[in-house]
This record gives sequence, C-alpha cells and structure tokens, in this order.
Amino acid sequence: MSGMQPAAEHLRGAIDLSSLVNRGQAATPAAPAAPGAAPAGSAGPIEVPALVAEATDATFGTFLDLSTSVPIIVDLWAGSPTPGLEAIVESYGGRLLLVTVDVTTNLQLRQAFQVQSVPAAVALIGGRPLQLFAGALPEDQIRQVFDQVLQAAAQSGVTGTVTVSGVQADEAEVVEPPLPPLHVEAYDAIEQADYPRAIRAYTTAIAQNPADKMAVAGLAQVSLLHRLQGKTIESIRAAAAADPQGLDAQLDVADLDLSGGHVEDAFDRLLTLFESADVDGRNTIRTRILDLFEVVGLDDPRVGRARARLTNLLY
Repeated sequence: MSGMQPAAEHLRGAIDLSSLVNRGQAATPAAPAAPGAAPAGSAGPIEVPALVAEATDATFGTFLDLSTSVPIIVDLWAGSPTPGLEAIVESYGGRLLLVTVDVTTNLQLRQAFQVQSVPAAVALIGGRPLQLFAGALPEDQIRQVFDQVLQAAAQSGVTGTVTVSGVQADEAEVVEPPLPPLHVEAYDAIEQADYPRAIRAYTTAIAQNPADKMAVAGLAQVSLLHRLQGKTIESIRAAAAADPQGLDAQLDVADLDLSGGHVEDAFDRLLTLFESADVDGRNTIRTRILDLFEVVGLDDPRVGRARARLTNLLY
C-alpha cells in the first residue's frame, strides 16, 4: 500500500482529466449524472440520490464539478467494486461521496488515471486527483486515509456535505423493500431443488435490472448447486485424480471444496490453474472464480485475498 500523496500538486500534469470534463459536459448538457445535485459552491448541503454512484467516461465530468463542493472517493475496479468501501464512505455521514468506475469498460478513465493495477482508490478534491492506495486494505487503514482526505479537502476549502433524498445522510433510514416476484420464484424453485427454474428466474431479474446484486449473488449460488446436482464426492475426486490437467474436472473439485467450506482451497486450485491456462481456459476460470466470489460474499477477507492474487495474474 502506498499512502496518500501529500498534496494534489504532486499529480499535476501526471493525470490530465480535462478531456473528461469536456466530454461529460457535452454528453449531459442539461441533466447531470447526479440528479438533483445543487450546483458546485452553492450554500447548504447538496442533495444527491445516494452516497454511491457509478461513473462512465461520458458522465465523469459531473463528478469532477461536484468535487469542488465535497471530496469524492473514486473506486477503480474490474470484476466488481472494492468490498467494504461503500459502507465506510456511508459512515462519514455525507462528508464524502463514493464514485465507482469499471476500468474494463471505461478505457478513457483507465488511461487518464494511469491504472496499473486494480482495485485502486483515488480522491478528487476541487477537480484534482490524489492517489490513495491500491489493493485491499483493512478498514482501519482505509479510514485513516479517508481522514487525511478530509483534512486535505479542508485545507483547499472543500468542506461541503450532501443529503440523500432530502434527508441528512447520517439520519437516513434503510427500508427493506419487499422481495421482488422473480426472487420469490427463485426461492420457491430452490426449495423444490428445481435449480434450472431458479436460474431462469435470476437471469431474468438481472436482464431487467443489471444492478440487482441480490440476483447476481443468488444466480451464483444456485448455479453452484446445479453444477453439483447428481454428482458424488467420490466421482468428482476420482475424475480429478484421473485427469489432473482437465479443466472441467478441476472446476468440479473447486465447486466441491467451496460447497464443503474449504473456500481457500477452492480459490487456490482455480488460481493455480489460471497461471498455466491458455486464453480460453483463463476466461473460463476467471468467470468461475468471480461466481464463487459472489457465493462466499464480496466482503469476505478470503475473497479479498483471492481477488488481489487474481488481479496480479491479470496484470
């Protein structure tokens, strides 16, 4: 981990985000990416839909403008956002915003931030970037870095706060919505061990709303159950022993290990396979291990360690 750079001027010239400002303003001349946000520099808290937003090459300029009022943490990721950052930012009660960027699909931002490895965190203060850290860090260290961000922002006069849906961010209550019909259908199917029907329900839910994290996790879990359905421990182990280089056989063992609670064994098996696999094999393994990350839970520290190892192999 590299600590936060001491001043924004350290990066002046190294990261040029001016093209993104122009691009964002041209792409959304009348409607900013954060609907309801007050203009930068306005008096009083700024109203935003949420403390976490997703940015693209086209919309990032709006967040640069917003950073003149409130410091923004930018999460540069591939595969899925960095676990834990959302909850930490929300705990600051509106003094910080979190903007997530998928660098695999937003190549202009990846180039602008000179991304060498992911996940990585950058702060925006007054439109200027501050490099924070790369990789997974313990929560206490992340909070120390964010406290430094607030200190640097105060020195630059960026001391605004935000409210969520007209309510102070630290007073907003989380209301659990009713379970969507497709989720109910999936649960019913799982109870009947009808995994293909559950998979169809979750797949439809994701098609209707790609941001449905519950459906993504549910699909990964039920897919694991479906892959193991009808197979025995003995048959899986025997097939893997008979064909140590066989990708399908090794994937089955990883599924078996994870379902039995041997999470780190499963991840290690897949990542070791990844090192020597060809391009097609790597794509297959990467897809499977990302599914298993969802099964275990993205906030699990074992997932964080495996993700860091996968990132090193990818880059």
